[in-house]
Amino acid sequence: MNRRPVPPDRIFALVVGIERYAAGSGWDLPGPARDALRFRDWLLARGVPDGHIQLHLAPLPGTAPGIPFRPADHDSLRRAFVQELPDRRDEALWVWWGGHGVLDEDENTRLYTADATQTDRRNIHVESALARLRSDVAPGLGVQMWMVDACRTFDEMHHFPQSLPTERFPTGARVAAHEQTLMFAAGRGQRAGNDPERRLGLFSDIVLRELPDDPLPEPLPLFGAVKARMNALRQAGLTTQGPGLRFEAPSLRLEAPGHRELIGWGKEARPRPSVPPTARVVSALMAYPLMSDRDERQALVSELPAAVVARMPRHPMPRTDVIGIFRALRTQPDGLWKLYAAVTLIDDDPARASELKAAIQDFLADLGPIRDLLA
Repeated sequence: MNRRPVPPDRIFALVVGIERYAAGSGWDLPGPARDALRFRDWLLARGVPDGHIQLHLAPLPGTAPGIPFRPADHDSLRRAFVQELPDRRDEALWVWWGGHGVLDEDENTRLYTADATQTDRRNIHVESALARLRSDVAPGLGVQMWMVDACRTFDEMHHFPQSLPTERFPTGARVAAHEQTLMFAAGRGQRAGNDPERRLGLFSDIVLRELPDDPLPEPLPLFGAVKARMNALRQAGLTTQGPGLRFEAPSLRLEAPGHRELIGWGKEARPRPSVPPTARVVSALMAYPLMSDRDERQALVSELPAAVVARMPRHPMPRTDVIGIFRALRTQPDGLWKLYAAVTLIDDDPARASELKAAIQDFLADLGPIRDLLA
């Protein structure tokens, strides 16, 4: 990419580490606050002024650092993205975030804030924040680097009692003036590894080891180094997660316009489809009238492999039940084709069968070599 160097005093950083949530001790996550402080130390060592580092923490009891920090609740972080960051006239922005996250039904990454509870899962909508900061409301911050160490598991797998809040940030007019890089700790549907004993995130620790002396490094070499380390751990059987990279740059004509997302072990990035493959399969299944009838769904389940059915979670709500059936079958060798055979045995409508077949093919092609890691 060969962008010109950005002086350290022209860089601003929003650094977030959330270990404790209002949802209770079951959500405790030792590590993100410590990783955030380690990243702050890295910035300071490379000349970024302390006043240019905005630290938002929710540390576990007894681990608070001896330096000032802001809270990591939704109102504080929303204010940062909506009011404070757009007003900055610095040349570059770092966003570092460690904590819990989830992938919503629209394939958007949501990062829980410290005041999230089981019934009010307050969060920051990552894609919305990115859109705001690349619009004309942020005339500065021409180069933006994001590091997100959080899970991107599918929201429906957690069976929360209520849906996610739907807030998106307001944006201005679209402009082609910002370079944005976002590195994920995990691919779609994956958990992000964390070591509670050493209090660190796997991805965060690798990034901190691979960061060079440049306070705003070139993203592709950095991602390559992180990916290589993560792949070595995967090959050793120590993790199943793989890092992802999403970027948009006016001067980088890898795909114009827009962006692409790279999965860490993929040979080649592919544009994201307009309809997410998972959603397409679920919609194709729900198009069958039998899916709305509990007894007919049970007849379908009876046609599936007994070993899978025995462990399959069931739900009285049709769509939730269908999602559970889909998730159970997609982890099995040829599981989705066994599901296809069972569905089309009960209902042989050719149009619905054609769409279901195409949706399954699209889903399997999208997963490529990671399909066996999404259990």
